[in-house]
Amino acid sequence: MCLSALAGRLREITVQVHGEPAGIGSGVLWSRDGLIVTNAHVVRGRVNVKLPGGRVVMARLLARDPEHDLAALAIDAHGLAAAEIGDSDGLRVGELVVAVGNPLGLAGAVTAGLIHAIGPRRPAGPSLIQADLRLAPGNSGGPLADARGRVIGINAMIAGGLALAVPSSLVARFLGALSGATATVP
Repeated sequence: MCLSALAGRLREITVQVHGEPAGIGSGVLWSRDGLIVTNAHVVRGRVNVKLPGGRVVMARLLARDPEHDLAALAIDAHGLAAAEIGDSDGLRVGELVVAVGNPLGLAGAVTAGLIHAIGPRRPAGPSLIQADLRLAPGNSGGPLADARGRVIGINAMIAGGLALAVPSSLVARFLGALSGATATVP
């Protein structure tokens, strides 16, 4: 698949997340029935989501995990494009990755780079995917995908010039715990 086709596919599953008062971030359409994954630091208070076609809908916060910087949102929409999820546990240093997001409010911006390392970049917490690609405020919550377009992480922050992403395997555990829960996690 050529890079422009890959980018187009990823833009179809990337939303703008407008949190009050947090600002603009990104999110990933995780399922066709309106489940969105983003970062916990993006969603505080009321949340609106702008879909790739431009429609703006209100989102419900299903769960928020500040320790792993993940949040799950739900919107009342069906038949949406959904991310193909990849295996972050199988990543190797040097693999090509692509990120899509809304840096500084610019919708659907695309950047590409390589996996730099996989491991901790902070004293405590899970291992993060480290990539040498350009991110800016507003990319948080957007997809990090492999060269086949499979989402292998959720972009979370920049540290030391590297993009850091929460691995898709950790997102799967977060969502698995959510499916067993009956209440929203504050």
